[in-house]
Amino acid sequence: MRWGLVPFFAKDAKIAYSTINARAESITTSPVFREPMKRRRCLVPATGFYEWQALDKKSKQPWAIELADGNIFAFAGLWDRWKDKATGQPLETYTVITTDPNELLQPIHNRMPVILSPRDYTRWLDPGEPSQLPVDLLRPLPTEQMKAWKVSSAVGNVRNNSSELLLPAD
Repeated sequence: MRWGLVPFFAKDAKIAYSTINARAESITTSPVFREPMKRRRCLVPATGFYEWQALDKKSKQPWAIELADGNIFAFAGLWDRWKDKATGQPLETYTVITTDPNELLQPIHNRMPVILSPRDYTRWLDPGEPSQLPVDLLRPLPTEQMKAWKVSSAVGNVRNNSSELLLPAD
């Protein structure tokens, strides 16, 4: 799948640039996310993620964020299938749901991805009754379950791809 949700009704795939994330607060009312929230929820596996802290108008400090125990985890996500009218080719895309930051991430950024507890995976994926959506799961992970550290600005360049990017910055 490609990151950046393209809803089934989109005229073209360009909308994906603005739909890499979905705000938990508007997930049930936004026309782009409303139907996927009812019927196409997914888990987005990860071992960590980066976030950028604004230092001033021109500079940002990247941070690496993981679970405190170092385990793999899953973001709450939504997916959709769009069909290109010109080629007939289907395109499957997804978005990561974000929420308010916990105490660890609050000084770094004003949002954080929803990280689901493994005990909630089945409930999140169960299509169930569309009138009883699992919106209560769309909350920040407790601070004590996470860790964060400053990393090099090299993470901001897509040409860089090595485990050294995770080393703490000087």
